[in-house]
Amino acid sequence: MVIDTHSHVQFPAYNDDRDGLIAKTLAENVWMINVGTKYQTSVQAVELAEKYESGVYAAIGLHPMHAGAEFLKQRHDENEESGLELETTFDKEKYLALAKSKKVVAIGEIGLDYYYKPKSATKLAEFKAKQKQVFMQQLDFAKELDLPIIIHCRMAHQDLLEILKSYILNHKSVRGVVHCFTGNLEEMRQYVALGFHIGLNGIMFKLNLDEVVKTVPMENMLLETDCPYLTPSMAESQRNEPLFMSYTIQKIAELKGVSVEEVVEATTQNARKLFNI
Repeated sequence: MVIDTHSHVQFPAYNDDRDGLIAKTLAENVWMINVGTKYQTSVQAVELAEKYESGVYAAIGLHPMHAGAEFLKQRHDENEESGLELETTFDKEKYLALAKSKKVVAIGEIGLDYYYKPKSATKLAEFKAKQKQVFMQQLDFAKELDLPIIIHCRMAHQDLLEILKSYILNHKSVRGVVHCFTGNLEEMRQYVALGFHIGLNGIMFKLNLDEVVKTVPMENMLLETDCPYLTPSMAESQRNEPLFMSYTIQKIAELKGVSVEEVVEATTQNARKLFNI
């Protein structure tokens, strides 16, 4: 078994063949966790997961780019059917109702994202403060539910690490994965020291993450696709799919000098333990 710990098969990119793609994926003994980016896509992830007895799960949460959308120009993402939405307040009660589903295995994707940002210093400070506020609210939410978190972090690792270190110091319990890791070797080591997993996907075919992959302990690795995004360059489709993890697995095995089977076994055990599936 292989587990795609970060997919978005609930997104419109799969509207024409979603059921068939999931059937094909499960037939190959590949499971998936579809991750919410806002309330709407979190609802869709839960509804999709509940259609299947096993193999399809959901995470719910508010992505930092939506949390800070009031400070940004609207950007359209056809994969989410709309641009950034002004869901700038984390509505705990709405997400709590979603979390009652037994198929919800994590809170995410949550975190910090400074890739797109306001130009003025004042707005930038407010933008970062809003993202941090919403992230902290969702950390508390995950702790209350005793669920792991799925972290989205782009161009903000030092701020995010500072928050996690302070949170762990004061609350002592938070676990999860840094999805689509793009940080440096030292940042990876700091996350691992805090007990976090590192999510590896097709971004490794676009960025040089070789030293990170070689160094990250096997017990801290998770596999993912972030589909429909980040399709490996050698895949036969522009749209990413859970089955395309095979390319990532092969490269990880080569970089770490282990077999494909060892990568699959370790990452599957890690995922099942972290997400309790």
